[in-house]
Amino acid sequence: AVAVGAAVQGGVLAGDVTDILLLDVTPLSLGIETLGGVFTKLITRNTTIPTKKSQVFSTAADGQTQVEIKVHQGEREMATDNKLLGQFSLIGIPPAPRGVPQVESSGGLSKDEIENMVKAAEQFAATDKQRRERVELSNQAEGVLHDTETKMDEYKNQLPQDELRELLANKDSVEPEEIRTATNTLQQASLKLFEQAYKKMAAEREGQQQSSTEQSSAEDDKKKEEKN
Repeated sequence: AVAVGAAVQGGVLAGDVTDILLLDVTPLSLGIETLGGVFTKLITRNTTIPTKKSQVFSTAADGQTQVEIKVHQGEREMATDNKLLGQFSLIGIPPAPRGVPQVESSGGLSKDEIENMVKAAEQFAATDKQRRERVELSNQAEGVLHDTETKMDEYKNQLPQDELRELLANKDSVEPEEIRTATNTLQQASLKLFEQAYKKMAAEREGQQQSSTEQSSAEDDKKKEEKN
């Protein structure tokens, strides 16, 4: 079926097929989660685009003044088994017995809306990439700070943590490169300090072993003298 569809579309694009109209359809159903976690479909799969569907719902408890709307995509019967696309809260519902308030949920999809979303993604691609990079670098920096505090608590006062903390406190307004540079600086300083601490521990261990060897040798000599 896929091969036939592709062949037909190819013919339409090439101009060889002129009596067939290709229509965009929704590949999966779109709907919301309702009482008990059930997935209630508003737009079923293979619905021709553009389309708009509405359905009236109500509250599930007495005096309920807000509802959480969760939009899913998929074909499973339970909402959690489908893809969560987004969610929002509808507030300000007048208190009333359950089932009395009328809440209309509408879902629409059109070629223009899809094209607008694609254009918006292209328009803000650079900004979105920078925001994502800033978040990922901030997460990495916080991880480095945490490791520094837990693993090198004895030496943390000797490390340049303050600059990185300040950058993270203002991470929404600083350049990602600033966070990256401060993180690398802290990592390098931590590595050098760790190497120094390791060498110090190794030297102390070697000194203890040498002292122990000398002590054992002295005791052996003393025992030999006592035998003689």
